[in-house]
Amino acid sequence: MRLLLIEDDPVVASYLEQGLGEAGYNVDLAADGKSGLVLACTEDYDAMIIDRMLPGVDGLTIVKSVRATENKTPILILSTLGEVYDRVEGLKAGADDYLIKPFAFSELHARLEALQRRSDNSLNMETELRVGDLELNLLSRTASRAGKVIELQPREYRLLEYLMRHAGQVVTRTMLLEHVWDYHFDPQTNVIDVHISHLRSKVDKGHASPLLQTVRGAGYMINENR
Repeated sequence: MRLLLIEDDPVVASYLEQGLGEAGYNVDLAADGKSGLVLACTEDYDAMIIDRMLPGVDGLTIVKSVRATENKTPILILSTLGEVYDRVEGLKAGADDYLIKPFAFSELHARLEALQRRSDNSLNMETELRVGDLELNLLSRTASRAGKVIELQPREYRLLEYLMRHAGQVVTRTMLLEHVWDYHFDPQTNVIDVHISHLRSKVDKGHASPLLQTVRGAGYMINENR
């Protein structure tokens, strides 16, 4: 899951970035409101955590700007302002939840999971992805093809999930680096090629119809129709 964190307190930001990373999130960190607003309005995220009091552009303005573009990404506001009026103001601005500082990381994590469940329910609770006879169970985080279980490493699972969510579309190296590895530039390594090779051997080996394709000069695609 790709997450935007907008937090100007370096101690809080470091604490959250580490904890969220260990919980399996890819975190983009913005240390001020202006840069956070740019990311919130130009990048795709599964959820956003936005501090209310930020230099440059305040958190409520960011939330309102995001909602003005009809972006429905779940948003959690963090704030030391905890009066009823403050919480109501944050929710009316368009936030989905409001967490008062200081807080326990376990509570923030639980709230993020709750926001994601709500988001999944609004999308008819998608629990499985299919491409041909390849299946990915999003609840158990397991994969199988033609009924046979495919053993995947965590990064391979995330790579396969991203490809399957974009089935039939060319996925570029940049897209994979940003959404699966959380890199914003090509680090000049063969990390993608290595993982694609491993994934292809697990998904396609022994099957007459390969699903994972390399599109020369463009990227990769998973598709049942060749």
